[in-house]
Amino acid sequence: MIQNYEFTVIFDADEEKTKSGLELVKNTFARFDVVVEKEEDLGVKTLAYTIRKQEKGHYVYFELKADTSVLSQMNNIFQLSTLVLKFLFVNPERK
Repeated sequence: MIQNYEFTVIFDADEEKTKSGLELVKNTFARFDVVVEKEEDLGVKTLAYTIRKQEKGHYVYFELKADTSVLSQMNNIFQLSTLVLKFLFVNPERK
């Protein structure tokens, strides 16, 4: 079943790592036929707490349409990636 999602991801503040991480995310979305309706680069921000020895992270926000059955597979890919510091899928209809 296709649903709307908000997806926020935090990459390392290093520009090259952010670029590689964004490429991974977009390739993963393409692989699972996720439709990106909006992408917003929120820039580098100070993290509330240290994540993998990083104090700053590059935030990117997406609005998506995705099949619910592929979320767990994408979760696994992003959790295993060293390019992604943190990420969150939110279903805005269930807030």
